[in-house]
Amino acid sequence: MLFNSYEFLFLLLPVVLAGYYLLWPKGWRHGWLALASYVFYGWWDYRFCGLLLLTTTIDYVAGGRIAAARSPAAKKRWLLASVCSDLSILGFFKYYDLGAETANALAQAFGASSGPLPLLHLVLPVGISFYTFQAMSYSIDIYRGQARPARSFIDFACYVSLFPQLVAGPIVRYHEIDRQLRERTHTWAKAGAGMVLFVLGLAKKVLLADAVAPMAAWGFAQESIGLVGAWSSLLAYTLQIYFDFSGYSDMAVGLGLMLGFRFPQNFHSPYKSASITEFWRRWHISLSAWLRDYLYVPLGGNRRGPVRTYVNLFLTMLLGGLWHGANWTFVLWGAYHGLLLAAERMLGKRGLAGSLPRPLQIAFTFVLVMFGWVLFRAPTLAEVGRMFAGLAGFNGWGAAWPLAGSGALNWSLLALGLGLTFGARNTWEIRWRPSGWLAAALLVLFALCVATFLVNTSSPFLYFQF
Repeated sequence: MLFNSYEFLFLLLPVVLAGYYLLWPKGWRHGWLALASYVFYGWWDYRFCGLLLLTTTIDYVAGGRIAAARSPAAKKRWLLASVCSDLSILGFFKYYDLGAETANALAQAFGASSGPLPLLHLVLPVGISFYTFQAMSYSIDIYRGQARPARSFIDFACYVSLFPQLVAGPIVRYHEIDRQLRERTHTWAKAGAGMVLFVLGLAKKVLLADAVAPMAAWGFAQESIGLVGAWSSLLAYTLQIYFDFSGYSDMAVGLGLMLGFRFPQNFHSPYKSASITEFWRRWHISLSAWLRDYLYVPLGGNRRGPVRTYVNLFLTMLLGGLWHGANWTFVLWGAYHGLLLAAERMLGKRGLAGSLPRPLQIAFTFVLVMFGWVLFRAPTLAEVGRMFAGLAGFNGWGAAWPLAGSGALNWSLLALGLGLTFGARNTWEIRWRPSGWLAAALLVLFALCVATFLVNTSSPFLYFQF
């Protein structure tokens, strides 16, 4: 089910909120949220609810065993059982076909008539990367002594499946929400702030991201694209993925506030970064923190000398790229950012344009990020090559868009997106005060979003594929 759909806005959400606040005793609320979350998830494909339940059960049992174990060795065994089980499930569904294709191609390159592994053409469960990392943090946090075991299986199932951030984050680690699962406050101020974030996130997705999406799709579908078309389409995708994913995150945090939860911030105006290092402190913050604390630091972080630090940065981003998708383009995207981070660390964490004034550093970093989005967006290496050829001007100037009369509107949308990206404040930085004007503005935005559904069918969020 999509947040930007009639089914969610006018059916599931009102029923969930009404049931949540009317239920008595309050101890039933987590069961209600878990049930609603499974309905939300199963709306797409009910068969994968079993996979979600399996992951939840494995980590709940492992976490309890870790807490009860009397020896460090026993704790470590249960931690390994949890982590290996989670990664095995994730690896099979997400990476088996990529591994089989690669192995078969290598076998045929060395003279074999066919590859050794069959392709299963597995359907990727929506959000499996997100809820796997989230569930896995439970056993890791208990092992590290950062959290207590959940009070009950229902509480833990509610945490793993919580529908606001189930399929696209932010990734909420267990120690960040442990106390809230036991006790949290519900106030009109918190619910009102949640409604504001939800509507703003919905507007980002429906009125901005979906509006520029056709421009990006057109450019990446061309067999040969000119300079103007390549840059304008890449800019469209750069804005699309930002407003799409940050919009989802705002909506998720807003829904959490309506239910009394405070989720971590996931975006902090990342395109205003003056370096790639700063970019990763601002973009998908919950993933960056997860990779830092559960991968980069265990690898040794920066504690084993400069060379090992560069290697650890590169490996962390390489695996972070692979986490995003079972495609070599994602691996290259991760490697690209890993090399940039290592290069900046060599320069003492200064950006590659650190000698320039900050506005020029931001512009330079923005272009570096855009180049990375080519690898992220293009499904094949051949398409990566075609887009970079267009960006370099190898195919001439070309045209931006084929439809006559659409140019002014498209350029206006891109200008609006850039203006909001670099000129507007981050939604988390704004302190909203209840007022009639605010309520009216939110109603207008919400009505515009709903009206847009009548013209365009609801589109999935980009990060649903991960």
